[in-house]
Amino acid sequence: MTERNRTILLLHLAVLLAGGTGLFGRLISLSGLPLVCYRVIVSIVCMTLFMAVTGRFKRISRANALMIAGCGVLLAIHWVFFYASIQASNVSVGVTCIATSCFFTTLFLPIVNHSRFSLRQLLISFISIAGTLLIFTLDVRYRLGIAFGLLCAAVYSLFSIYNKRVALATGSDSPTMLFYELLGGGAFLIMCMPLMALVRPGADLVPSTSDVWALLLLGSVFTLIPFLLQIHALARLSPFTVNVTYNLEPVYSIIFAAIMFGEAAEVGLYFWLGLGLVILSVVLQTIEEKRNTDF
Repeated sequence: MTERNRTILLLHLAVLLAGGTGLFGRLISLSGLPLVCYRVIVSIVCMTLFMAVTGRFKRISRANALMIAGCGVLLAIHWVFFYASIQASNVSVGVTCIATSCFFTTLFLPIVNHSRFSLRQLLISFISIAGTLLIFTLDVRYRLGIAFGLLCAAVYSLFSIYNKRVALATGSDSPTMLFYELLGGGAFLIMCMPLMALVRPGADLVPSTSDVWALLLLGSVFTLIPFLLQIHALARLSPFTVNVTYNLEPVYSIIFAAIMFGEAAEVGLYFWLGLGLVILSVVLQTIEEKRNTDF
């Protein structure tokens, strides 16, 4: 097997693991904020061990650390809305909403960069929004979950834009970025936990025994390994190849949810029609990216 084929295989493994993260929204009894808080804490411990063993710790300035930590806060908020969306609807609806992040990126990027809007990309992105609205309008069971899912997608688009700008500004490598992002996100979530206890006095903030094992698995195997494999792939493959492969993530999630939770029977015709529009948007966005990028 060639090095390229081996890298592509590892990339698909990363996407497969990433596609499984949504399942934990139904496997773990905790609500979104404490679930993500414990996930990040586990990931910090594992990432610290990884960087210590591999000798990847790098000193960075306080200003750079704070900028990267700010990215981590956005990532943490994205994860909280992601699991809130799944718990208010189901895995299939939650991951479908994430695919609308291309719409928000098309909307936010020109504002952040003070550049012109691309009418072509806006039209493509509106297809994904139309698909989500189809599910939202015609299947009232999932409206709250879709609202959380759209917030999740919007925050993720801000994270991706800000993350790229900060990486260029600080010159930090991907493992260093991930480490400080986890620290920033973890600190933010820990500060939010007492607030949640005040707002929702009856909320369960302590994981059960089964939750602990699931959180250990989520924070290590299903969080760090996909990130590290993605970093490995980006160093050896084109960003286009990596992005196209990651478009399979919601497909894997929906297949897993259908197998484990029987969600194929939970969702109706309008969901599949809406999903079809979202997938069409992703395909067209991929073609547009390829057209505008020279690899």
